Order: sequence, then structure tokens, then C-alpha cells
Amino acid sequence: MSLPAREGKASRVRVQQEDFDLSGEVARLRAGNPKVGAVVTFVGTVRDLNEGSHVAAMELEHYPGMTEQSIDRIIDEACTRWPIHDALVIHRVGPLLPRDQIVLVAVTCAHRGDAFAACEFIIDYLKTEAPFWKKEETPAGARWVDARVSDDEALDKWK
Repeated sequence: MSLPAREGKASRVRVQQEDFDLSGEVARLRAGNPKVGAVVTFVGTVRDLNEGSHVAAMELEHYPGMTEQSIDRIIDEACTRWPIHDALVIHRVGPLLPRDQIVLVAVTCAHRGDAFAACEFIIDYLKTEAPFWKKEETPAGARWVDARVSDDEALDKWK
């Protein structure tokens, strides 16, 4: 049975400055549900190199309220496509350094195929549809990061 589209909305999306604990978040996500046969997670991190330039730091900004609603709609869509038991997206904002965690997408389902597909769908939409803005600090100065063609191409496979 999949998660109803509006159930648990507040707990399945968090935008925060604080880091997250992968093990703790997964344990909470699957707690008390013996029907979970698969948990798939994706953790995105800050790289020290982007587009040929060293990245000393990154600043992530968002539009409070709109960002959470956008992510919630992405999860709702995943719930209509796959029999998800639960899903969680945590996205960090503020200043980040190379190797810092940026985003967690976690999905629980009865079977791995659905869990992998739903997780990939959520991150593909998150990368292109959620209102986040990234600014990198490089030796040449600060620069805003544009959307990548490869992210748009990844999204196209779901349309």
C-alpha cells in the first residue's frame, strides 16, 4: 500500500541548515513498518571541483515555504507512480564545504525495484524543479551555478 499523497507531509520534507544523520533518519523512516522490504537512499555531497574550478565553499539559498511545497509535490507524484510506504527528503541550505552532505532522499517500499525508481525520480525532479540557488566560491570569485543539461535530460525520461 502506498503512502497517501497528503499523509505525513510535514515529516517527509525538511529544509534545514543542520547536518543530518543517515543511519538515524533511515531507522526512523522504517520504524514500526514490517511491510518494508527495501530502503533506498541517495546522499548528495559538495564536491571540491565543478566545471574545472576548485570549489572552496558553496552557499545554498531557497524560497521558504515554496521550496517545501515543491518538494512535497514531487513526493506526491512519486507516490502516484510507485507503491511507496514512506519517503523523506532533507535538503540543507546555508554555507557548506566540500564533503558536506547536501541532500538526502530516502524511500521505503516492499520491493527494491520500486524503491530505486522512486528514489531516482525524486532526486531527478528535485535537481531541476525545486527552487534552490547555489553559489560557489572559487579562486576566480563567487559564481552562481546554472542548471545542467544532464539534469534536464535525466528528468525527461520520467515525462
